[in-house]
Amino acid sequence: MIILISDFWYFLSMVRGVFIGRFQPFHHGHGEAIKFALENSDELLIVIGSAQKNHELENPFTTGERYEMILRYLKTKDYRKPILITHMDDIANHSLWVRNLISYLPRFDYIFSNNRLVKILGEEAGLKVIPVPFYKREELMATKIRERIIKGEPWKDLVPEPVYEYIKEIGGDLRIKELAIAKEDVH
Repeated sequence: MIILISDFWYFLSMVRGVFIGRFQPFHHGHGEAIKFALENSDELLIVIGSAQKNHELENPFTTGERYEMILRYLKTKDYRKPILITHMDDIANHSLWVRNLISYLPRFDYIFSNNRLVKILGEEAGLKVIPVPFYKREELMATKIRERIIKGEPWKDLVPEPVYEYIKEIGGDLRIKELAIAKEDVH
């Protein structure tokens, strides 16, 4: 492979952003956040957080299922910038979380996040954390989407069509209802 000097300098000046989420499930707010992050970077790393968690009411989907949701969404878009999807497990020590993030990912310039803990930890490590404008925040929260599913209320319009179809295909809506019943059984 031959790298031209001009390409090398472009690579060094390229802005790479990181967008971290649990995506439980992926919804239109996440899609708007990706759009914003791409408008403010040359490449985007989407990190599926809490990757080790699944089959819990707050984290009903596996990492692979969340990958699939994001991939199906991205296939409907014509983004002209590179996007990499990866994942990361939680670690119990918050002060080590950013070091873990840095060691898992290629070089990056920004973290796009509204999470206060991510902001604190990122800034303490000298990273720039850029807040993402909220999009219909009152209704586009994964917690509220899961609550709607449990109550049998409409939720199709809160997630991209391919995500809705995938969740139905894998019985994810039924899983969420079963997890809610299981949680009640424990209490």
